[in-house]
Amino acid sequence: MIVLRQVVGDELRRRRQDQGRTLRDVSAAAAVSLGYLSEVERGQKEASSELLAAICGALDVPLSAVLSSVSSNMAEAETGDFVPRVSALVI
Repeated sequence: MIVLRQVVGDELRRRRQDQGRTLRDVSAAAAVSLGYLSEVERGQKEASSELLAAICGALDVPLSAVLSSVSSNMAEAETGDFVPRVSALVI
């Protein structure tokens, strides 16, 4: 079974790591506790829309881009065609 909070967490973690940033850095910029951000990234906590917006703001990435990527990953996983993506840096 596909769990939305895990796909969201994976996407946030991937984007943070692509930027070479630490959990501590992003949690401070988003005004979210380090532990809570870690739990969101690991798919253990389901982030509210406000929290997702704050994290995306800290990552300087549009929430719509994250949700679009999550949606694509979910669709691929549902059809069994999911292949983990190698991220491209978009400037």
